[in-house]
Amino acid sequence: MRLYDTARRAVVPFEPSPPPAEVRIYVCGITPYDSTHLGHANTYLAYDLLIRRLEDLGHPVRMVRNITDVDDSILPKARELGVDFLELAAAETARFHCDMEDLNTRPPAAEPKATEWVAEMVDLIEQIHAVGHAYTVEGTTWFDVSTWPDYGRLGGYDHDTMVALAAERGGTPDDARQRNPLDFVLWQPSLADEPVWDSPFGPGRPGWHIECSAMSVGLLGTGIDIHGGGSDLIFPHHECELAQSEAASGETFVSHWMHCGMVGYDGAKMSKSLGNLVFVSDLCKESAPAAVRLALMGHHYRDDWEWHDGDIAESETLLDTLNEAVRQGGASGGPGTGDAARGGAPGAAGTGIAGRSGGAPGAAYGGVLDDKPVRSPASGDGSDPASYARRLRDALDDDLDAPGARAVLAEMAEAVLAGRLDDSAPGVLAELCELCGVALERDSSLSSSADREAGAVGDAALDPTPSSGAGAGAGPAGTVVGGTTPGPPPPPPDPQ
Repeated sequence: MRLYDTARRAVVPFEPSPPPAEVRIYVCGITPYDSTHLGHANTYLAYDLLIRRLEDLGHPVRMVRNITDVDDSILPKARELGVDFLELAAAETARFHCDMEDLNTRPPAAEPKATEWVAEMVDLIEQIHAVGHAYTVEGTTWFDVSTWPDYGRLGGYDHDTMVALAAERGGTPDDARQRNPLDFVLWQPSLADEPVWDSPFGPGRPGWHIECSAMSVGLLGTGIDIHGGGSDLIFPHHECELAQSEAASGETFVSHWMHCGMVGYDGAKMSKSLGNLVFVSDLCKESAPAAVRLALMGHHYRDDWEWHDGDIAESETLLDTLNEAVRQGGASGGPGTGDAARGGAPGAAGTGIAGRSGGAPGAAYGGVLDDKPVRSPASGDGSDPASYARRLRDALDDDLDAPGARAVLAEMAEAVLAGRLDDSAPGVLAELCELCGVALERDSSLSSSADREAGAVGDAALDPTPSSGAGAGAGPAGTVVGGTTPGPPPPPPDPQ
């Protein structure tokens, strides 16, 4: 398997210990102050597809995805709604879980909440203090980037760009108490109506970045195999995480950084002010969740792309075709003829299928990556179902080429319906759909999230209309650009 590594600016071999060794993944989760939108889904479906392929290769996967239930986004939103921030977090987390279940994603092995890890955050800040990388002024503790020469190596941005992005994304570069504009908050005093915890630095609450460092290392240890989220988190969030984690431990924090592109809507950035956020729950009320998943598979995870209302129609047609093809063999999304579906050695890399090498993380911010657009994998021999299985796995192993994998599913379904494949083909197709997380007919009815939310979300105390504003400024991974929040940064410079 080859995956793009943000830190190395290249598609490189992903080489965890051989199976049955566990692969440890940390994905930055939501800040639950708004409903799940298409940007969230784009990110979490990419990681779900990766996890499914790693499991297919024989790896147990331990994926941790946090809930940021206290930070500078959720507290103002709770204040605006007149509800307790934990009540808001519980309601939106329940919505999120419904949406992820509808989209057939693997649940995380652990889903820590920031408010439950404050003691560990305080301990981590004390470690950073002890080795000389932090300072406290008037109750606020900052990380001193001047003591960490590698600060900035993950994103590769120049100083002025980092200062501008810090100002846009929750930093405080203009605070005169800071030694350096890029210093970032580890601990801060709470406002009168905000939660407060005791600490050696004074009463207050944690900064955003320290939360993920404490939770990821606490649950996965150092040397995490893959860490990531949306490309809007490269800076400052993941840059700060990297610096403070390695400063505290003296060990490599993450082996491979993986980031997903941003999603726009009908030619414009999704925006609270324009009221054009696309919510997963709305899509799943109108279309089969499996069709939504197929629609997202039509875009490479690193690309910035735009959603158009008509996009779902093509995927609904594809889902109908897949269901019809699988019905021919009496299969319905369960295991097929496993040996045929695997069709030989899985995961052959370097096949030249849909190659995507180089390019800036998160795409060149006008639409697609700097490298060539994805192309469909080369056709198989036309009669052997196992050849389709090999091609699909090759596509996934080539920087998680979901569009290529989707093209193989479509081509195989057409071949089944045309009678060009043997009797094992529908079962193989069903297994490949399962590998890609595409729930076929028995599970592809319209979403029941609305029914579940009535009992699970308990949002009588909240505004019943999903609010907009799940922007990139201070929290959610894979956030769609919008409203008062900034757009994605320019691509980082080429490696020196």
